[in-house]
Amino acid sequence: MNITYLGHSAILLESSSTAVIIDPFLRGNPNCTIDPAQLKVDAVIVTHGHGDHLGDALEIALNNNCPIIAIFEVAMYCAKKGANIRPMNIGGQVTVNDIHIRMTMAWHSSSIEEHGVILEGGTAAGVIVTMGDQSFYHAGDTALFGDLKLIGELYQPDIVALPIGDAFTMGPDEAVIAAQWLGAKHVIPIHYNTFSQISQDGEGFAAKIREKGMSAYVLTIEESIEISKGD
Repeated sequence: MNITYLGHSAILLESSSTAVIIDPFLRGNPNCTIDPAQLKVDAVIVTHGHGDHLGDALEIALNNNCPIIAIFEVAMYCAKKGANIRPMNIGGQVTVNDIHIRMTMAWHSSSIEEHGVILEGGTAAGVIVTMGDQSFYHAGDTALFGDLKLIGELYQPDIVALPIGDAFTMGPDEAVIAAQWLGAKHVIPIHYNTFSQISQDGEGFAAKIREKGMSAYVLTIEESIEISKGD
């Protein structure tokens, strides 16, 4: 599986035949210069409705004539804007091409802001994306919660992306616990250093992860890594 970090919580996942992007907050990210029009994907996954996650999902989906996969309320909002959708809810699974997407719970809020009005955003979620024999868990925005242990036991993700920014999500120390509960071999920190409120030491977090016997990758924007099942 090829993993490219696009800043904040945006992750591009690619197999030999399929590409999906999760939480594509690009234009509004002060650290990101990527043009959403350049992206070629088969699906857009959105964990919840906040602007730093819904981001450029509509533009990317419309440009690629591909579906937006999101919790029901966010999906319905996107459908009204002309997007193809695959609505989901917690615990469900959908398949796009050769990948499987399962939606998990997250402890966070969700809403959509449009022209200063706050709209219904359903429930925040995480997602597990399975490509071939590998699974990638994107926790979305979440606090530490006990059912992360259950997610680890049920789905045994190979690679996990965890928010470490604090203030709006769990912080680095809680994310270390989450990584242990999930039992993953590979950990990527996300949702930090985009704004002053979520400034964190990514390398310091990675060092704590490695002390626990897991691999950690502190990726710069547009940096990619290839992780195979046996790694």
